Amino acid sequence: MGIKIILLVLFFAVMVGVGIYSRRHVTSVDGFVLGGRGVGPWLTAFAYGTSYFSAVVFVGYAGQFGWKYGIASTWIGIGNAVLGSLLAWVVLGRRTKVMTQHLGSKTMPDFFGERYGSKPLKIASSVIVFVFLIPYTASVYNGLSRLFEMAFNIPYAWCVIAMAVFTALYVILGGYMATAINDFIQGIIMLIGIVAVIAAVLSGQGGFMSAISEMALIPSDVPITEGQPGAFTSFFGPDPLNLLGVVILTSLGTWGLPQMIGKFYAIKDEKSINTGTVISTLFAIVVSGGCYFLGGFARLFDSAEIYDQATGAVVYDSIIPYMLSALPDILIGIVVVLVLSASMSTLSSLVLTSSSTMTLDLLKDNILKKMSEKKQIVTMQVLIVFFIVVSVVIALDPPTFIAQLMGISWGALAGAFLAPFLYGLYWKGVTKAGVWAGFLAGVGITVSNMLTGYIESPINAGAAAMIAGLVIVPAVSFVSPKLNKGKVEEIFECYDEKVTITKKRSLEQ
Repeated sequence: MGIKIILLVLFFAVMVGVGIYSRRHVTSVDGFVLGGRGVGPWLTAFAYGTSYFSAVVFVGYAGQFGWKYGIASTWIGIGNAVLGSLLAWVVLGRRTKVMTQHLGSKTMPDFFGERYGSKPLKIASSVIVFVFLIPYTASVYNGLSRLFEMAFNIPYAWCVIAMAVFTALYVILGGYMATAINDFIQGIIMLIGIVAVIAAVLSGQGGFMSAISEMALIPSDVPITEGQPGAFTSFFGPDPLNLLGVVILTSLGTWGLPQMIGKFYAIKDEKSINTGTVISTLFAIVVSGGCYFLGGFARLFDSAEIYDQATGAVVYDSIIPYMLSALPDILIGIVVVLVLSASMSTLSSLVLTSSSTMTLDLLKDNILKKMSEKKQIVTMQVLIVFFIVVSVVIALDPPTFIAQLMGISWGALAGAFLAPFLYGLYWKGVTKAGVWAGFLAGVGITVSNMLTGYIESPINAGAAAMIAGLVIVPAVSFVSPKLNKGKVEEIFECYDEKVTITKKRSLEQ
């Protein structure tokens, strides 16, 4: 117990220390929200990765999908690395940085307002961010409850409150820069922790080959492959179609999430984008691939401990904590700090995104006509406290509909924003009507499915919302009134601006 407490105290002390160190960056709105748009590759890549993977992935998704798909759940981690990190950086990184800096936009709703010349689009998108980020923020706490009860035997409520207080402290003190530096430290902890945990868990099962041999003997209980042994060690697992839905939602989803895309606004230069792409991809391979690979052995830990006593159903959130319960104290301490790191990094990114969106896109120029730089920063700091308090209240006593909303928040946000944002960076022909159609399709499909359940899995519904947006936005744009041609040409001029680079970067004469 002493080792665990010392690790926790050190962890929290470092987080607050970084917040105090980063205070010098909180002198302007750009500094508070984007770190002055001068953040280097390592900090940006780790900020992207740690915002991507929270306790929801490590405890919830890894256990759930590992149980359902076996070793094939590792494909989710590979998809996260290739589609969610590598391609996201290659396709979106440079263009996002150039166009958002040209437009002077600091948030995703701000981008929609400036790119499409529409204040209603800016307000509507900020409302979508507000509605769907709060339940997502609350869901970040969920993975902590069972781990803390297992490791410390202290009430979940105290864990949630402590985590919320320390996150609020360092984000309010240092803004984006404090978040980025802490994300780097937390990312290092996550990398070391996941490798140590996988080695320890497999060692407890007699090693990798022994664990695989045992998994191969377990018959499938999935309807498509029911009774078939070896399904949980097969290449695509017992249910490839639903596995693909999970890969699409958890990988392509990052392309439309405001807290992820915001990292590209803040990056420093070309070199930082190239280096950040590699670092971010490798980070995702180790952390996400490691989480889902570990979860893939869930069936070896089939025990009464992971079932609901009343219904007899598997409690997915209890699988990973049960797998870890037999580890040595020092490793359990590392796991607790690992999950805290994953959760606090995601939480800090979410509350900073929510507060900046509310202040800059909803309150400024709409409700409060005159806001100085200082007043904007103070408003964001107050809203950070508000968002954290609301998310704590929800997390302490989550009603059923909120629990459902947590699961669809990714689908709604990415379904609404992915297509309008992606096409807006590359195609001059996107119209306001096309963007509105994308917003309605993304939110409409996910929310209507939550209420009626016409698509059995909310994850597949989220994936369907994203794909629908990619089709609907161009289809509506082709038949609706075009934006002012001169204004659009002026926006896209930013890509044609001449720059001088070294031959190390390009061999062009």
